[in-house]
Amino acid sequence: MTTKPALKPSNPRFSSGPCTKRPGWSTQALDGAFLGRSHRSKEGRARLKLAISKTRALLALPDDFRVGIMAGSDTGAFEAAMWSLLGARGVDVLAWESFGKGWVTDIVKQLRLPDVRVLEADYGVLPDLSAVDFSRDVVLTWNGTTSGVRVPDGEWIPSHREGLTLIDATSAIFAQPIDWAKADVVTYSWQKVLGGEGAHGMLILSPRAVARLESHVPAWPMPKLFRLTKTAKIDAAIFEGDTINTPSMLCVEDYLDALAWAEGVGGLAGLMARADRNARVLFDWIDRTAWVENLARDEATRSNTSVCLRIVDPAVLALPDAAQAAFAKRIAQTLETQGVALDIGSYRDAPAGLRIWTGATVESADLEALTPWLDWAFADAKAALGA
Repeated sequence: MTTKPALKPSNPRFSSGPCTKRPGWSTQALDGAFLGRSHRSKEGRARLKLAISKTRALLALPDDFRVGIMAGSDTGAFEAAMWSLLGARGVDVLAWESFGKGWVTDIVKQLRLPDVRVLEADYGVLPDLSAVDFSRDVVLTWNGTTSGVRVPDGEWIPSHREGLTLIDATSAIFAQPIDWAKADVVTYSWQKVLGGEGAHGMLILSPRAVARLESHVPAWPMPKLFRLTKTAKIDAAIFEGDTINTPSMLCVEDYLDALAWAEGVGGLAGLMARADRNARVLFDWIDRTAWVENLARDEATRSNTSVCLRIVDPAVLALPDAAQAAFAKRIAQTLETQGVALDIGSYRDAPAGLRIWTGATVESADLEALTPWLDWAFADAKAALGA
C-alpha cells in the first residue's frame, strides 16, 4: 500500500469550470464594484468598456476586431454567433468531445441547416484536419475541455479562405496561442483560464464576420439575446460597452481584477507560461506512472489546461465499463473527502477517468503536492478491489 502523503495542496480547487480564482484572491478585490447603479449610466458603461479594452490589449487583438460582452457565458456567445452568421454557405463542424458535439446538435437539429458535414472523432484524438473545406464555414472547439485534446496550432487554417471560422476557445484563450488571421469568431467565458465568475461570455469578431452579419439575413426568427445587428448594420454599441441585457457589475469587477492580475504576471505570455508549467507537472508524473495515461494520444494535441486522465491498470481495464467508472469516481471522491482535490472527476459524457485543470490560476506547487495523493488514492481504490 502506498504511504499516505503528509503534504496537501494549499488550494484543492482543480475544477475545469468554474476554475479556481487567481492566487491571493479575496472578496476585498470586489470592494470597488459598481453596485446599485444602472449599467447604462456613464460610469457603468465605462466599467464595461474598460473590461473590453483591457481584453483587447491583453490578447493583442488586431485594431479592426470587435469585442463584446454577452449573456449566457461561452455558450450564449457561441450560440449568438452561430444563429447570426450561419446559413449563408455550407458548414463543416468538427467534434471530438462533448461541447463540439453539442454544436453539431444545434446546427443539425435546431438551425436545421441543409448542407452540413460533421467531421467527428473519438475522445482522445482529433478529426482529420486535412479534410476540412474552408470554402465552407467551419465550426470547432480550439481546446476540447472534456477530452483534453486541442488543435496543435493554426497552421492548418488558411489565412485566405472563403468561409468563416467560428471558434469556441473558452478553455484555450489566455493559455494557448491563437493566430488571429485564422479566426473570424472567437468566444470564451470569464470562468475558465482567468478564474472569473460565470454567466458572462465574450464575443470577438473579425471584419469578415462583421461583413457577414451585415450581408446575411438568417432564415429563422432571432431571439433577442442573439441579435447583433440593427437595421442591417452591426449593433456597434454592443462592442462599446453596452450589453443586450443586464450584466452583473459584481462579476464585471471580478473580471477586471483577473485582468489586472494577468497583466501583473507577464500578460498573455506569462499566462501561457504558467499553464504550460502546470501541465508539465502532470505530464511528467504521467510519464513515470504505470497506472495512468493521458487521454489525448498525440503529444502535440495535449491540452495544457484541461488534462484528462485514463486509468490503464490491467486489473481495472478488466472490469466492466460501469465498474471502471465507479473506480475512477472512488479516486475522485476519496481525494475530495481528504480535502486534497475537488471536482476532478471526468466530464459526465466523457470516458471514465479524471480531469485536472492546469490553467494559469493554478499554482504548480499545488499540482506537485497532488500527484502523490493521486497515487495513494489509486492504491486505496485498488486495494478495495482485492487486486
